[in-house]
Amino acid sequence: MDEQHGISRNVRLSATVRGRVQGVGFRYWTRDQAEQLGLVGSAVNQPDGTVGVVAEGPRGAVEQLVAALESGSAPGRVRGVETSYAAATGGLSGFDVA
Repeated sequence: MDEQHGISRNVRLSATVRGRVQGVGFRYWTRDQAEQLGLVGSAVNQPDGTVGVVAEGPRGAVEQLVAALESGSAPGRVRGVETSYAAATGGLSGFDVA
């Protein structure tokens, strides 16, 4: 079954968020957004100053998370979000911040 038959498959988002996104509560805000959308995954500070976001769930909810990340309402200053999508791998529970 697939989206053509009314059933949306879960997808996995891998995103790199650039800008002033460390030390401003960005990861915790991202977790709150993801949990409200029913997504699982993580938001992790990277050594280069970016934040890596992995989220799994229905495509529509994942796309809503990306829209929130790009909306300008996140803490700090997002200068860009690079995204890639794949099939969900499962095995995640909750939304971790590291």
